[in-house]
Amino acid sequence: MKPLLIALGLSLITLTARAELPTHEFQLDNGLDVLVREDHRAPVITVMVWFKAGSIDEAPYETGLAHVLEHMMFKGSKRLDAGEFSRTVARFGGSDNAFTSYDFTAYFQQYEASRLPLALELEAERLKNLKIDDESFRRELQVVMEERRQRTDDKPTALAWEKFQAVARPGTGYAHPIIGWRDQLAQLQPQQARDWYDRFYVPGNATLVIAGDVTPEQVRPLVEKFFADLPRGETPPRPETTLNPPPGERRMTLRLPVRVPALYMSYNVPSLTTADHQDDFYALTMLGGVLDGGTSARMESNLVRGQRLAAGLGAGYDGLQRGNGTFTITATPNPAVSLDQLEAAIKAEIKKIAEQPPSEAEMDRVRAGVLAEQIYQRDSVMGQAMELGTLSVLGLDWRLAGQFDDNLEAVTPEQVQQAARKWLVAERSAVAHVIPEGEE
Repeated sequence: MKPLLIALGLSLITLTARAELPTHEFQLDNGLDVLVREDHRAPVITVMVWFKAGSIDEAPYETGLAHVLEHMMFKGSKRLDAGEFSRTVARFGGSDNAFTSYDFTAYFQQYEASRLPLALELEAERLKNLKIDDESFRRELQVVMEERRQRTDDKPTALAWEKFQAVARPGTGYAHPIIGWRDQLAQLQPQQARDWYDRFYVPGNATLVIAGDVTPEQVRPLVEKFFADLPRGETPPRPETTLNPPPGERRMTLRLPVRVPALYMSYNVPSLTTADHQDDFYALTMLGGVLDGGTSARMESNLVRGQRLAAGLGAGYDGLQRGNGTFTITATPNPAVSLDQLEAAIKAEIKKIAEQPPSEAEMDRVRAGVLAEQIYQRDSVMGQAMELGTLSVLGLDWRLAGQFDDNLEAVTPEQVQQAARKWLVAERSAVAHVIPEGEE
């Protein structure tokens, strides 16, 4: 129902400095956290409600449930018929959507600034009075099943990635797809969705983010008017995540009806929430930029344009997660280049950094790329709301956004070298060779 319009794998470089934009926070008596970001450059607003509930919280037999409930949040409430939420938003010139990730689920509306009361009233209505009737649930479940068929089951590359993730992140809630395993998804029942809503969609498990042409004096009375009478509910426990020990080297070969072979490599590394020292987060961020941060990056220069081993290659660190992070490399070999050759060449590039720190010129290039992204992000009210909400529901201080520049500046070439040596090692790696059917 709601196509994903926001890149869920939020790039680390979107943690941009906001010192010049006032940010305010308060909490209602029922536990609802509220963050207000003032940006008066244009008369627009973004309103987001974030819940600390994603597919990582699903039991093994209910994969896909968080995403199905996201769909049901648009299917009617006590005062709104099915579909009326989005029709009302559109009638008043706004747009709305939602997304489910492993770590959270979020809903947003965007309007001209005077529509703030409407946005808050609509969000409060479905948080208070959502209706999940059996027939509507079963219809929407079929929509999600079709979504899965189109996006994964009928796309060999997506299916390959799904199978790889089950091996790359063993023993965690990240090992199953957000949309759910097909057979388990087909068996979900309406009562499971109602139980999920009652358990997780409570004020004490939510963060309301309002960004744009607003002031705290304007926002607080409206938030209290629409949300203060919601019962606190029982906030579900979320155990603290810790850095997992190395799971051991894992390898797999997948033969699927893909057009070209592909190489997937992933390393289990700490995230900002699980790192014993936050320096690891920033060093891994820099390492990702050194290896693949534009046409001057090592892998692009050496493997794509230099040795011409790869037709395409990407590398990056995903360290904004509730659990541990991943450092992932994906590549497509050029014709006549084997996956073994390409894998060896990539490992050789990693070994070079582990043995010799990157140059100051490389470090400066990566930091310059971050600065360019910051300038771009400052033009997006939605980007600011995403930043605040992500940090909040991951249990991190939103003020980290303003410290990101300084922390990245403090990373030394030797710390990047140490990150490669410590974390990009065989016992933390998973490798998949994806081969077209019928080929050796």
